[in-house]
Amino acid sequence: MKANKTYKWGMIGCGSVTELKSAPAYYKTEGFELFAVMRRDLAKAEDYAKRHKISFFYDDADALINHPEIDAIYIATPPDSHEYYALKVAEAGKICCIEKPMAPSYEACLRINTVFEDRKLPLFVAYYRRSLPRFVKIKEWIDQSQIGTIRHIHWHFTKPTNDMDKSKSYNWRTDADIAPGGYFDDLASHGLDLFVYLLGPVKSAKGKAENRLGLYTAKDLVKGQWTHNSGVTGFGSWNFGADQREDVVKIYGNEGNITFSVFGEVPIILERDEETKSLTIKNPEHVQWYHVQNIKAHLSGTTLHPSVGRSAMHTAWIMDQILENKTEVIKN
Repeated sequence: MKANKTYKWGMIGCGSVTELKSAPAYYKTEGFELFAVMRRDLAKAEDYAKRHKISFFYDDADALINHPEIDAIYIATPPDSHEYYALKVAEAGKICCIEKPMAPSYEACLRINTVFEDRKLPLFVAYYRRSLPRFVKIKEWIDQSQIGTIRHIHWHFTKPTNDMDKSKSYNWRTDADIAPGGYFDDLASHGLDLFVYLLGPVKSAKGKAENRLGLYTAKDLVKGQWTHNSGVTGFGSWNFGADQREDVVKIYGNEGNITFSVFGEVPIILERDEETKSLTIKNPEHVQWYHVQNIKAHLSGTTLHPSVGRSAMHTAWIMDQILENKTEVIKN
């Protein structure tokens, strides 16, 4: 890849996640241009393009993917279509970034990643928390042994049902055919991927998933446990029908602890030797900003991106193990 090249991006899908979180990060990045967008409803694609000052818009994904001026594709559709579009992008020989989760299953992720690796094409996945300064700081504390030897990580997450859940209106996040774990697939994937970034690959995982409320087809209560290659153990519980929202992660070392939230912008806290350090590190306006900056750095040959196809594939494997109550060991 050329350091001074301007990369023209095409984006498939114009949902709410792209309005502020991701799309502006692409067209505001020096050396990147968001050249075209695609949505099945052409009028909505045109409206999106005009609002974001994007030159071209389509209702045909193939036309966008195969546009001769486009170098890279950002797939921002629901997960069940990720593999379909990603394989087309690979066939066209183009760079790709896929929204998370990478695909609804580990097997689908494996197929996607294999094609891109075989063709030696860059493949990124939007697990952008690996690039956010608040979590980079936590990794720095861990790498500096600020809390000694890590023993265990625990994540407790709950959220109440929302109006869409109660009305039983359609939502891909609660459709078992697209997201078998329901909100676990959409939300817990962020945390589990982050834990691998902080503590290294996982060698075994298992869990139990249930549908207690009967509001939708996917699971609404999940518990899981895992072991990292380093021997660090992990436990998580996710309740998507609770009375209030909670999001607390605690990493236990033999000389201290680190406490933080995966989603909230609350302070990250380091406790050691009866001293407490609390840091508030705000997220950028466009939360995928640093993720996109790291894509640019990767393509220019400056640094490797922390979230690529292979790492996202590993996260998918962990999630499958927890949801299917398997104890198979994977080699990384």
